[in-house]
Amino acid sequence: MRAVSYSEYGGPEVLQVVDLPDPEVGDGTVRVRVRAAGLNPFDFKVRRGGYLPSHTLPSLQGAEFAGVVDAVGDGVTGWAAGDEVLGWVGRGAQAELVVVPAKNLARKPASLDWAAAAGIGLVGNTAKRSTQSLGLGDADTVFVSGASGSVGLLSAQFALRTGAKVVGTAGPAHHDFLSGLGIVPVAYGDGMLDRLREAAPQGFTAMLDTIGGESIEAGLALGIPPERINTIADSASAQTYGLNTVGGGGKTAAELEELAADLADGRLVLPVRAAFPLDQVADAFRELESRHGSGKVVLLL
Repeated sequence: MRAVSYSEYGGPEVLQVVDLPDPEVGDGTVRVRVRAAGLNPFDFKVRRGGYLPSHTLPSLQGAEFAGVVDAVGDGVTGWAAGDEVLGWVGRGAQAELVVVPAKNLARKPASLDWAAAAGIGLVGNTAKRSTQSLGLGDADTVFVSGASGSVGLLSAQFALRTGAKVVGTAGPAHHDFLSGLGIVPVAYGDGMLDRLREAAPQGFTAMLDTIGGESIEAGLALGIPPERINTIADSASAQTYGLNTVGGGGKTAAELEELAADLADGRLVLPVRAAFPLDQVADAFRELESRHGSGKVVLLL
């Protein structure tokens, strides 16, 4: 099989597509022929070095995928060759084949395309957990920083489900899109704090942060209590101010199946902003790391 790999830490230029032996299915596991693989900031944070002390080289890359079951191991029930699935793995999803425990798979809705299916799992899990951590309700007005990014966009939608009013920062190019979802858009840059106050004259009660730094400073300046700010992007500020840092975790196939169904039925919206073939993985990460655009970047195999 072909797979994305790197043997040294660095930027997208260290990524290579290498030939590896096909992985063998084992007891309780399923082999999937990957049709699409999602890209996430976690990937490049690890690849730059120092993010995971236990990480070793050479390394495969990627944690989420969608594809077709290729083989099943002994003891596996409920899955058969030809089933269309989406799932997650510790690393190695950006490859033509991946072997995972059967519990890491969910059925792909027939109406959901491969790119969208590959991109919902990790960001959906992170957005859901972080939003749940604040116990939001219809009395809340929530500031979502980076509301056009994948996690920010889903967090804003989960917050809207609670009945809260949601105000999100984003570049002007994304304002009409966010407004269409019921999110009040506010531009970054000089005067942002004043624009946030104008967008919510009643004040803010909570914040979901995906950017850190100045965005957290703005949230505190708006009078949001530190215990009602959750950041997935700035652990230093969280320690300094006593903020929450609930991110992803506790993934289950049932949750993944629900996220995929919501995306297929339009109850959640997550655009795929760019799709690249496996051989152009470095370009795909340059696009992701540019931080421009809304939605997911994926590889199509």
